[in-house]
Amino acid sequence: MQDSHIGRNLDRGIATLRRDDPELFDLLEREHVRQTETLSLVASCGGTDASVMAVVGSSIVNVTAEGYPGKRYHAGCQYVDRAEELAISRAKQVFGARYVNVQPHCASFANHTVMQALLKPGDSILGMALDQGGHLTHGSPVNLSGKLFDVRSYGLDEKGLIDYGQLRELAQEHRPRLVVCGTTSYTRVVDFDRIRAIADEVGAYVLADVTHIAGLVAAGLHPSPVDAAHFTTTCTFKQLYGPRGGLIMMGRDADHVPEGGTKSLSQLIQSAVFPLMQGSPEVHTIAAKARAMGRLLQPEFKELAGRIRTDADALAASLSRRGYEVIGGGTDNHIVLFRVPPHLDGRAAERALESCHILVNKNKIPGDTRGATVASGVRLGSNTVALRGMGPEQMEQCASLVDTVLTHARALPGGEVELPGEVREQTVAAVRDLCRAFPLPYATATENL
Repeated sequence: MQDSHIGRNLDRGIATLRRDDPELFDLLEREHVRQTETLSLVASCGGTDASVMAVVGSSIVNVTAEGYPGKRYHAGCQYVDRAEELAISRAKQVFGARYVNVQPHCASFANHTVMQALLKPGDSILGMALDQGGHLTHGSPVNLSGKLFDVRSYGLDEKGLIDYGQLRELAQEHRPRLVVCGTTSYTRVVDFDRIRAIADEVGAYVLADVTHIAGLVAAGLHPSPVDAAHFTTTCTFKQLYGPRGGLIMMGRDADHVPEGGTKSLSQLIQSAVFPLMQGSPEVHTIAAKARAMGRLLQPEFKELAGRIRTDADALAASLSRRGYEVIGGGTDNHIVLFRVPPHLDGRAAERALESCHILVNKNKIPGDTRGATVASGVRLGSNTVALRGMGPEQMEQCASLVDTVLTHARALPGGEVELPGEVREQTVAAVRDLCRAFPLPYATATENL
């Protein structure tokens, strides 16, 4: 590692951890190896670049910096201010936004922050149902968003596409203050302009949560909601390959002052993040967001985003050829959602695949009669395999491995699963060979520190 204060601190910290806490050090080492030797098809995962990890572990973490650049409640923030300004500037470039707040700790908190900035308890919101592809924070009854507000849910039509007609009918009937769009398991393009037009008819705000498509939006491979929606939120990992954090962005509505108000929408968000919802920000994470945004501005990211799309298409097509019901008939993003075979449920499928070092997540599908902890579907994602450099040929191999495991797996009472030993051994060996042929770039870089 190049001689620097950052490098020396990281080296010293690793050496101290190894010496003083070998138990934890061993766990971290094992986790690192697990990531390198397992095939992650989890849609919510990506891979944090080694340079981003270095920022998260730098000494900037020691700074307390309540407030915003130039308006802190503590001294010693001159470099923290510049790092936050850099993160904001780069995020604006990446997404074409007029306003960005980089302080939210995660996307879920960003969603709650927008709601707290706009709504009062009991106000009506319209969000996508969880079992139709929405997120907990879009109004699920088990989430704070569903407990604080009067929620109506829209879903999919018979073709597995967002039912914009139903959305419009519900909006006109219930006159929500906020329409939430964006998904966690929806595989097709979201028409943000159409949703904005429906919201405008009833005087509602639009919150677009693009956590699962943010990288494709940044690369121009999915329509952007930044000007269509009043507010756009995202996490900064998954498809942005940055630290675990969130963003709130605004486009043309940033300077709009609501009727009867004195603050613009962006000013409302600014004060909702701090001091309403958060105290001191995670300044090391903000600095890491600046680094992540810088990487997104490089031409190499568009190549990666293109591979995300190509891989997802190939994975969906390969599963369809093997007889699996792919929800929505395919994918326009990185997500592939399919129904598991009749002799399994989603939980059993997930456990069988994990025993073979293939990581997926069980997921409810439209019309699912099983609960979320069991489910009837499996959700796959191409973020991590694309990061490894895999292409359509490897997606064919991945689909074949998934099919082999699910064909031979049998569900047992209590959620356990049975799989012939030779199937498991052969699959584990194939996964190991595939992962070694296409190593994780952050893992390789980390090993060279």
